[in-house]
Amino acid sequence: MARIVMERGDVVPLLGEVFREHGFEGASLAAITARTGLGKGSLYHFFPGGKEEMAAAVLAEIDGWFEAQVFAPLREGADAPSAIRDMLAKVDAYFRSGRRVCLVGVFALGEVRDRFSDQVEGYFAAWRDALAGALRRAGRSEADAAEQAEEAVLAIQGALTLARALHDPEVFTRTLERLGRRLLA
Repeated sequence: MARIVMERGDVVPLLGEVFREHGFEGASLAAITARTGLGKGSLYHFFPGGKEEMAAAVLAEIDGWFEAQVFAPLREGADAPSAIRDMLAKVDAYFRSGRRVCLVGVFALGEVRDRFSDQVEGYFAAWRDALAGALRRAGRSEADAAEQAEEAVLAIQGALTLARALHDPEVFTRTLERLGRRLLA
């Protein structure tokens, strides 16, 4: 049987799922090798800095996706209401309608938070600030836009947690619908 050769970029999404399921501390080498199909030597070839480098690569990939798909369109979109609607749709798809936890949120709440504080803080601040900019372009005052943006990011993150805790992804879906009505009113 031919052996499949992976590249570092192929491994990062698999690592993300391990960290989502087990957190940073619980992501053992056994869990990582089982998910990726790679041996210890291959993992350390791709990530010589070990698990910390793996987590940093996962956070960088998440940040890159959100920057391209959510933050930049919110900041730069000529039609702010469309950018906000698009944000809600992409967030829904990314978090699989509330069935997928936010890994950045997991890191923010865990003991590992201080190791990745710049990435965690940057992700949430970029989201809040990009949404506030879109809301200002949609006609909200500076203060109202800042408040609504903060509440929206808070609602999304809280809905992910509540949907997971209650085993009810519809909590997330309902929250996004309510957010859409409030943000686009």
